[in-house]
Amino acid sequence: MTTLAWIIVSSLLMSSIALVGSVTLLLKPSTLKKLLIPLVAFAAGSLLGGAFLHMIPAALKANLSIGKIGLLIISGFTAFFILEQFLHWRHTHQIPSQQDGHKEPLTYLILFGDGLHNFLGGMAIAGTFLIDIRLGIASWLAAAAHEVPQELGDFAVLADGGWSNRSALFFNFLSGLTFLLGGLIAYFLSFKIDVSWLIPFAAGNFIYIGASDLIPKVNNDTTHNVKDRAVTLAAFVSGIVLLYLAIP
Repeated sequence: MTTLAWIIVSSLLMSSIALVGSVTLLLKPSTLKKLLIPLVAFAAGSLLGGAFLHMIPAALKANLSIGKIGLLIISGFTAFFILEQFLHWRHTHQIPSQQDGHKEPLTYLILFGDGLHNFLGGMAIAGTFLIDIRLGIASWLAAAAHEVPQELGDFAVLADGGWSNRSALFFNFLSGLTFLLGGLIAYFLSFKIDVSWLIPFAAGNFIYIGASDLIPKVNNDTTHNVKDRAVTLAAFVSGIVLLYLAIP
């Protein structure tokens, strides 16, 4: 396939992950919560593995200076920090309840913030495909691992906030399509400017989500016993190992 085809197909697949939220309709809240924590841990390991084992080494090979790479990683990290601070964007890796205060206004905020997050993610992942297809696939795998628990949580919040199941899935999918928009913009920009800067920028995104968002979610969970925590740790390590095995 051409690079453009890889970007389009991977973006559509990423957007389709929004439909995984329907699984919450089949599982008990207690069962889903037990599954979510290991999934979040796996996603954290995958994101950190993608950043440190693939993106940063690729940025070094792209003839970017050490100083520029460091600045772009910090910029990517800061961009998502700003997004979370000013849009109150967050990944709700838990099953909400009416008592948690997740009402309808929050649902619109989640859709908007998630759409912007997907747009930035689409640009970043497309940038990796433009440098190397294998790098793009590895980056996509790490991002996809993160999207699964996120979409499970987002769907639960939308449903709890008064949306019908069909509407929650549909609008969650629409917010996911901004990933494709970001990917296409990055692709067409590549004909005019060098987009290799998107690689360390994406690494900063991944590090922020993995270390500042997902790992605290795992550490703050107080419901698991020693056995459950061992499973969670194994899931985290598995995410790193998966990205290690994907090194070309």
